[in-house]
Amino acid sequence: MELLTIGAFARASRLSPKALRLYDQLELLRPARVDPGTGYRYYAAGQLRQARLVAWLRRLGMPLAEIRAVRALDPQDAAAEIRAYWARVEAETAARRDLAAFLVDQLTGESRRDHTTMLELRYSAHSDRGQVRPANQDTVYAGRRLLAVADGFGPAGAPASSAAVEALRFLDEGEEIAAGSVLNLLEDAVRSAGEAVQDLAGEGEDVGTTLTALLWTGTKLALVHIGDSRAYLLRDGELFRITHDHSVVQSLIDEGRLTPEEAESHPQRALLLKALGGGMAPVPDLRLHEARVGDRYLLCSDGLTGVVPDSRIKELLALEDAVPALIAEANAAGGPDNVSCVVADVVLPTRPPVSVG
Repeated sequence: MELLTIGAFARASRLSPKALRLYDQLELLRPARVDPGTGYRYYAAGQLRQARLVAWLRRLGMPLAEIRAVRALDPQDAAAEIRAYWARVEAETAARRDLAAFLVDQLTGESRRDHTTMLELRYSAHSDRGQVRPANQDTVYAGRRLLAVADGFGPAGAPASSAAVEALRFLDEGEEIAAGSVLNLLEDAVRSAGEAVQDLAGEGEDVGTTLTALLWTGTKLALVHIGDSRAYLLRDGELFRITHDHSVVQSLIDEGRLTPEEAESHPQRALLLKALGGGMAPVPDLRLHEARVGDRYLLCSDGLTGVVPDSRIKELLALEDAVPALIAEANAAGGPDNVSCVVADVVLPTRPPVSVG
């Protein structure tokens, strides 16, 4: 049997040696022989066809987990899977086109409304223990300017989430906040929140919380985000997720090692890369969002997103009483975790500010 060195095989297959080593670790493309003394990999010439298929599928953008499944199929079934994958890509591309337009609108300031018009929020919020957990470690807050969700963990998870939100509550008071200084204010407030959470941990205890919050300036919303609670925007009938989970499984999805479907049952799905407390000193995600009349924002803990898919969240978020509907859906799906939701609508000014929470 003719064997090629990893360098020669890489050139022939148009895969880098680094990629070949990764595919070996993932059992996607194993070498024909590994030298027991040096650990050097050798490949059979007959493996070139599979290697080229892997390279082509990666150029299509197919995640490694799906490539592994396609590679194990006979040609007819593999072709059917590739057709199905590309149909999903085209559907997702249409959704991303709308998201791209939304982001361009934000970055260029090309809004369809008059930027001088001051707007207001109408909001609703609720937190539920769920069907399984003995206590609720989530905290929610909804006010004239501040919207927040925190999901605590560890022995003092409930006090941790409460302390994080409490550290931001002063932002809901006083004079209007200028959009130019709001991110600095949020960053300082989150630093104080992290210190407050850290003070709650006993010796050797792993105590912390996620924190996702929106701060209203009258024309813009400032977002701060740490952890795997989420923020969504429903605009013109389309749902946009405007936060990125700081979790192990999300990093594996980003690297193509997991599909979103595989992540749902991954044993490390609750493991966070960023949180307040827990021995971490995270840098939060901070950015400004341009608001429009008719926008609806959702902040929620993973007790919702862990059991309710985005497609269903989109349907329920369009309802008038979205908060109770979302929480009821999570509980109907088993309610394995605490579930918390804040929903806020961007509306034209009313006097006094309207709250439905």
